[in-house]
Amino acid sequence: MNHRLTTDRSTPHRISGRSGALAVAVGAALLVPAVTAATPAAAAPAPAVSCTSAKAGLADKLKKDITAALAGRTGTVAVGLYDRSTDTTCTLNAATAFDSASTVKVTVLATLLWDAKKTGRYLTDTEADLATAMITQSDNDATSKLWKQLGMAKIKGFLSAAGMTKTVPDAEGFWGLTQENVTDEQKLLKLVTAKNSVLSDNSRAYILKLMGQVVSDQRWGTPAGAPSSVAVHVKNGWLQRSAHGWRVHSLGTFNGAGHDYMISVLTQDNSTMDYGVTTIQNVAKAVHKDLVPAAAARFTPTGRPHEALVPVPPRG
Repeated sequence: MNHRLTTDRSTPHRISGRSGALAVAVGAALLVPAVTAATPAAAAPAPAVSCTSAKAGLADKLKKDITAALAGRTGTVAVGLYDRSTDTTCTLNAATAFDSASTVKVTVLATLLWDAKKTGRYLTDTEADLATAMITQSDNDATSKLWKQLGMAKIKGFLSAAGMTKTVPDAEGFWGLTQENVTDEQKLLKLVTAKNSVLSDNSRAYILKLMGQVVSDQRWGTPAGAPSSVAVHVKNGWLQRSAHGWRVHSLGTFNGAGHDYMISVLTQDNSTMDYGVTTIQNVAKAVHKDLVPAAAARFTPTGRPHEALVPVPPRG
């Protein structure tokens, strides 16, 4: 069925990464216990990156360069890469579970569209506005409204249909504490980027459209180093808690110049948000360089949100 495709709109609920750094008045369903500064994790041993590819030499190069990108980085990092054009896959800690923070918002939107397809209806104007705010601005209020509207049965129904068997919503209803791993996030991105029976073509196009319109100061992470010849779609997440410090995640899909690939990087135990962002971007730059080596001009994120100065619930 066809879903209404809307353009990005500003809403009174917008909380941008910069102007909303001090915001704490978000929906009660999001509240998590106050956090304290985490002790930086010890330096980790060289990561065990695994890569395969139909293109000669590419797997070895990616394994070497991703490993080098993570050299000396502390904390826990999980990486997923899949490139359809060269049948290339790379993984690191793919089964490790993380608090989702706002990366779960892609799952929320996919669930909304999956449910609308099942019942043969268009999104309402309100749903479309909430979806736009949720993805392009990472708006928490919009997410909470859609999460409540969908309910746990529908959310779990989509996860089952998508084969995302290790994605587990929080038992107390905190959507930002949904447990996810790289394996399931890559399954989701594959559904969003290729024809399948779970999401309609129009639903997939809608998700990619909104991920392509994310506000400039939230376009860091996996887009770092992307060639200008590919279209960039991204959704990031960040959350600080007393255990495991900052969670900083980035999901990205990229297509163009003969390539069609997706990257998921999930991190935790970061001493600061910026440390997590840099870790993700080091990996992304290595991946983009190896997959599209001839590209001269590369995408550079235009900004990143300031760290929150007070404990905040999962907002980004």
